[in-house]
Amino acid sequence: MRIEEGFQLTQIPEPNPYPSDLVLPSLLRRLLPASYCKTIDADLFRFGERITNEIRQVSELAEPPSLTQYNHWGQRIDELRTSEGWRKLKAIAQAEGLVGIFYEREFQEYSRLYGFAKVMLMVGDGQVVFCPLSMTDGCARILEVMGTPEMKREIYPRLISRNPDDAFTSGQWMTERTGGSDVSQTETIATPCSSSTAHGSEFKLDGFKWFSSATDSDVAVALARTGPAKDGSRSLSLFLVPLCLPLLRPAGTPRPSSTSNGILVHRLKKKIGTHIVPTAELSLNNTEAYLVSKLNEGVKSITPVLNITRIHSAIGSVGSLRRALSLAREYATVRTVQGGTVHLSNVPLHVAELAKISIIYRALAHLVFGAVHLLGKTECGVATSDEERRLRLLTPVAKAFSAEKACTAMEECMAALGGQGYMEETGIGRLIRDCLVEKIWEGTITVLSLDLVRATRDRTTVEAYAKWANAILSSCPTTLHQDISLALATLRTVLTEIIGVFSQPDALPPLVPRPALMLFSHVTASLYLLEHAIWSHKGNESEHKTDAEVFIRWVEENGMKAAGDDVRRMMESGVQRQNDDMAIVYGSAGGKAKL
Repeated sequence: MRIEEGFQLTQIPEPNPYPSDLVLPSLLRRLLPASYCKTIDADLFRFGERITNEIRQVSELAEPPSLTQYNHWGQRIDELRTSEGWRKLKAIAQAEGLVGIFYEREFQEYSRLYGFAKVMLMVGDGQVVFCPLSMTDGCARILEVMGTPEMKREIYPRLISRNPDDAFTSGQWMTERTGGSDVSQTETIATPCSSSTAHGSEFKLDGFKWFSSATDSDVAVALARTGPAKDGSRSLSLFLVPLCLPLLRPAGTPRPSSTSNGILVHRLKKKIGTHIVPTAELSLNNTEAYLVSKLNEGVKSITPVLNITRIHSAIGSVGSLRRALSLAREYATVRTVQGGTVHLSNVPLHVAELAKISIIYRALAHLVFGAVHLLGKTECGVATSDEERRLRLLTPVAKAFSAEKACTAMEECMAALGGQGYMEETGIGRLIRDCLVEKIWEGTITVLSLDLVRATRDRTTVEAYAKWANAILSSCPTTLHQDISLALATLRTVLTEIIGVFSQPDALPPLVPRPALMLFSHVTASLYLLEHAIWSHKGNESEHKTDAEVFIRWVEENGMKAAGDDVRRMMESGVQRQNDDMAIVYGSAGGKAKL
């Protein structure tokens, strides 16, 4: 039989990702002022068409980078080559304003919602291009807030430029061999120079950066030691580092090698996923850099970068799930079973599994865009103090919870396509591999759970969260309350429990922070889903009954009870459980937990 003969699989339809999404359009209608909705909605529709008709094809051209360290004369050149697809995807994102929108602020505090909506639509086909763009976003924010006048005039405009020919991207260099999130043992030393450059106080950096993403960027923000090592993270300062010199060159001038600024690329990293991103080990050898922060305030100064990249990470998780779910949902409309007589979309058992994934996607999307909304308000100076406190809680929560839930849900999307889902051509495998990094990059879930505990040490932060939560609960109209009363009662009970857990954060048993973050995430996502269901009900939206059902199922069926059980179990645990953990992992001779 010829391959063209016999049964032929039907190709999955590829609809415009914006109007076909069951979450984003209504979520934005709720959050955006009516005066902005029409313009933003039209641009998201246009951008969705570009994703379908152009970006998806460009994505196919992306290939892993390569590194040539020496030329045939034995000279060190460290020539990094990236693929045409990678470069085009970056250029498209820049031209679409997927850094610029955030800082042009045409839509004021809602610019973050608009820009991140575009990011989420493109993430699934973007080949992790938002890794460097997220760090560019963070770098732009640092220069906007604390850069020197010269940095603001000459470098900041390039970081937010929509012209790919002169736009800059930025890396972020913190990780060294001594640790990931723990920067207290940073070995990179910064030595002040006798004179200043046009960009500010000049230093020379010497050290080794072990995990440097976006090695093809133009600049990087880096931590280096400007005080005694015994002071740990308190003696670090923040620097802007050109990857090659001169940094500012006439248009069309070839890019010099990184060796021009004493940066040697030791090797490209071999990673499980994100193969397209040029991630490298770098040595800094008398490398020119410019002081951004005040001396020895580097950790505090780099916080805006971490907050922004954590939100990007959360959007990456949710956007990847959005793409995988879209593939699974559309596949069910064309794949027939039972002798070709029934589509999978009409098989109740199959649709039930897709509904479970869809509820997870809806919960994560509302949680993450809740944080995005607060970020936009905070950056524009219109957030209340209570909203700023809530953002402090939501940033680690949105990042950690999205990373935890998205990959598992994407595995179910893969299974929903059967054998086709396991094929590389569908892209779900790549999405899962790439998304796994979100459980590690910018803080593991355990690290972020400890960050949440630190945030709750400010009593007013917990009080602000409780006030917001109770305001949403009390706003539920009677006509909706009667339909969701059991879920509301459950949510009220668990809300009281999690607020009680964080009432004395310094007294928490050592095994509580991670399960507490999970329970806090479940509760917060529930509150956002409830807020949306209330809005939908009051406005008699076409999906108002579905929105209420999503809230009910999320509260009752998606792990909140189990998360609460975990917290209670760990609250009651003592050192014996820790010793038992040691024995389970290392054997009975492995020692005991240290008190």
